[in-house]
Amino acid sequence: MSSDNRPTRAQPRQRSAYRVFRPIGTRWADNDVYGHVNNVVYYSWFDTAVNAYLIEQGALDIHAGAVIGLVIETQCNYFAPLAFPETVEAGLRVAHLGRSSVRYEVGLFAQGQETAAACGHFVHVYVDRETRRPVPLPAALKTTLETLL
Repeated sequence: MSSDNRPTRAQPRQRSAYRVFRPIGTRWADNDVYGHVNNVVYYSWFDTAVNAYLIEQGALDIHAGAVIGLVIETQCNYFAPLAFPETVEAGLRVAHLGRSSVRYEVGLFAQGQETAAACGHFVHVYVDRETRRPVPLPAALKTTLETLL
């Protein structure tokens, strides 16, 4: 809060705040009638950045793994528009690593830009695929996530 009790406006992060990056191509259908990427698309980019990284690292098996991540919280602040046909670079870091949960923070950058066009987070709770009850992070997943802290 500011000194007059108004919420403090979030500020965009710089590229240096993130540990790894993933390029994501925008699609024609991502733009809305206002000529920029619609806000709901940003959340799919968060999922894409996180899950693709975990799959590539061998830390998550989305088809047959005993443990899956369920999103329980998500949020995004928008600072500058992105539009087709830009390439977006999603920066990824882990802000909190719990027993069964992870808070991922994602910055979305226009290709080559130093300041994020949007910054957000989402929280995964890792659960047993069958029971949907929280479980401790598997060792391989935890090790991979620790590199993003």
